[in-house]
Amino acid sequence: MVNFTSYAKNFYVGWELWFPYQYRNSQQELVGLDLEIFNTIFAKVGYTAEYTELPWKRHLHYIKTGEMDVAMGASLSEERQRYAIFSEPYRQETVNLFVRNGQANSIKLGGLSDLTNSNYMIGIESGYYYGDEYQKLMKTAEFQEHILEVVDIEENVKLLLAGHIDGFLVDPATIKAFSDKYKMAGEFEKHALSIYQADIHIIFSKKSVKPDVVTAINQAIGDLKKSGELDKIINKWNQLN
Repeated sequence: MVNFTSYAKNFYVGWELWFPYQYRNSQQELVGLDLEIFNTIFAKVGYTAEYTELPWKRHLHYIKTGEMDVAMGASLSEERQRYAIFSEPYRQETVNLFVRNGQANSIKLGGLSDLTNSNYMIGIESGYYYGDEYQKLMKTAEFQEHILEVVDIEENVKLLLAGHIDGFLVDPATIKAFSDKYKMAGEFEKHALSIYQADIHIIFSKKSVKPDVVTAINQAIGDLKKSGELDKIINKWNQLN
């Protein structure tokens, strides 16, 4: 059993505007799915955080040099493992197909590749990663014909409501935040089609953070998973009304 209080420390933590995971609300408070989980984990181990807003690439560079201690919302990569210690995953990043409410069962797609021989059109946002399978399929003209690329979720929603697309790819937290913001509860539902999912971690600079700290963090993550508290937070941000 790790004695959390024996490792009490203040950490320098970076964040970047990433709605609804990391952002400032109307009261200028730092909030979001990742921040709520992160603060819950830190509170459990008795750690404190000093937050600094900075771009993600610079943040990773500072983790590498030891100028910043911690980053949240990180996916696993060999390059990052060279300079950072990864926590156990605290949530999964998921991308789903969302359609008009009541239409999920009528859209017959068992896999992404089924789009090629269908009459469906799917909206996606430029600059987003939708998984290896999607990347491979996008190399074929037959698949590309069923994909409409736009700049943001607002445009995808307009196209869906106008009947120009049959659905769009997005993560559950983003569509819930959009629905809540624009009072569109009940307009969308998740299709059963699996698109992409990956583990999300907290990372710690190898130059400034001792492994014992990460051990304590991992125990806290495990305890919060067992108690159901972690799922409660995730569901609050992910589940459509």
